[in-house]
Amino acid sequence: MKTEGRWQARFRAPRVTLPVWARQAPSRAVYRSNASGVWEVYAWDRAEGTTRQVTARPMGTSHGTIDPTGRWIWWFDDTDGDEWGRWMRQPFAGGPDEPIDLAPGHPAGIALAATGDAVIGMARPGEGFTVHLLRPGGPARVLYAHTEAASVAAVSLDASLIAIGHSEHGDTRHPALRVLRQSGETAGELADGPGRGVVGLRFAPVPGDRRLLALHERRGRREPLVWDPVSGEQREIWLRDPGEITADWYGDGRSLLVVRTHRGRTHLHRYDLAGGVLTPIETEHGMIDAAVPRPDGTVEYSWSSGAHPPVIRSSGGQVVLGHGGPSSPPSVPVEDVDVDGPGGRVHALVSRPERGAGPYPTVFLLHGGPAAQDDDSFLPQVAAWVDFGFAVVRVNYRGSTGYGSAWRDALSGEVGHIELADVAAVREAMVARGLADPERLVLAGSSWGGYLTLLGLGTEPEVWAAGVAAIPIADHAAAYEDEPESLRAYHRALLGGSPDEQPERYARCSPITYVDRVEAPLLILAGENDPRCPIRQVEAYVSRLAARDHRHEVHRYGAGHGSLVVSERIAQMAAQLDFVRRHVRTA
Repeated sequence: MKTEGRWQARFRAPRVTLPVWARQAPSRAVYRSNASGVWEVYAWDRAEGTTRQVTARPMGTSHGTIDPTGRWIWWFDDTDGDEWGRWMRQPFAGGPDEPIDLAPGHPAGIALAATGDAVIGMARPGEGFTVHLLRPGGPARVLYAHTEAASVAAVSLDASLIAIGHSEHGDTRHPALRVLRQSGETAGELADGPGRGVVGLRFAPVPGDRRLLALHERRGRREPLVWDPVSGEQREIWLRDPGEITADWYGDGRSLLVVRTHRGRTHLHRYDLAGGVLTPIETEHGMIDAAVPRPDGTVEYSWSSGAHPPVIRSSGGQVVLGHGGPSSPPSVPVEDVDVDGPGGRVHALVSRPERGAGPYPTVFLLHGGPAAQDDDSFLPQVAAWVDFGFAVVRVNYRGSTGYGSAWRDALSGEVGHIELADVAAVREAMVARGLADPERLVLAGSSWGGYLTLLGLGTEPEVWAAGVAAIPIADHAAAYEDEPESLRAYHRALLGGSPDEQPERYARCSPITYVDRVEAPLLILAGENDPRCPIRQVEAYVSRLAARDHRHEVHRYGAGHGSLVVSERIAQMAAQLDFVRRHVRTA
């Protein structure tokens, strides 16, 4: 297969997400797939062996779930990726969509009970955050409202208890957890103090069981906690092995599925609550994006590695759900690199071309978030760069998840500059080790990674041969004016206040402050309906480039924070490859 066709085939190959099944009707499930050329919601009747496409929208559908009884599929209806809209529901077997009687807004979580009750969080400018209870046949009722960020975490099967995460204390990065009754009365509260968030996961899947599974940070990383909000009883699940942890209930409420991520790879375990026994579940070396226990005790999970495309598997050994199309071509395995950085050891992942010897032209591809991480999962864009002779280096800079709370929380105040100091340490090591050619370095990334790209090109202009910034923040203060309420709260937590309270810090950390120092040719990709990295502040940055006749190109597309349309993703990757090959020598 020619190089051009190989990378495009990876993007075109059908993919599916891990099916979410109805807890009281386990043969019914929903998942998302790009089989139609657009990411949409699908229904799967496992007993009948049938699937059907639930949504069909030009720009795709990001959110879909199923209620515990399996009667209804819920999905969020926004406009061309702007993340503003309302929830809809559709009968599992098909039929007309029913709009949920709530005013439009930005989604802030949804939880569905076996009783037919729904708990929905919404955020609206000027109104803050609200949590609504919808009972069958009745109007929506506001259970909770606050100006600070809040979201729905879970609801018990009988809908008597509702868990929400909130930041009334002003720190959305470290939320507190509150459980409400249907009256709105507080049944219990967990708030572990400054720098220690508590995140609600799910109530026990047993009727009448009040226990809530949550994550705490009392020992410097996220770990599971079982909490009865009414009695106040807590049980911390302590594990010896390193890494960050999340968990889910097995169906009988007696065991937990423990998902541990360490250095970009995932490990599964079953934890018996009665005996405290931790049993490994054998999986291949790589990354598991999601995992869920089934009623028969097996675990289904979505697995991939840097070299191998995604597949939905079962701990029983079989492939659970095929994608119904040609398989994606494989790629190269990733290598681990550890470098001494200004804030401690920095872990990075390296993908190098199969042919030729270094030093290579090298793309430093920075992840978004910033509270996210690069890992050993399959990414078509990484494989595309490698096919064209580039090494790819991905850096889990300070602020990344997966390395403990202190590493994640080290990103505070002087954002952007902190992450780029770690990137610089890795870059210098890769040049010294003969992997990266110092004359052919490309800085690239999406979302927060796009922001770091713009900032890096302006603060270290002599280093980079080219830059590719997708859906970036170019000006924190201008982005703050246009972004949703939840991101405003995140901005305040990250930068120590609003733009009015911290004007110098917002300016110092904004790429537009350094735009006149940029030397490298720059490609910017931007969504016209992007609520997270709004287009207006990108346009202001581009205008500054144009005013001094700097070499730049802009790829605009009619969607939001990224695209759910396969052909658009291919067009964006083609634009990046073409741009960099015109400005960076590959041989």
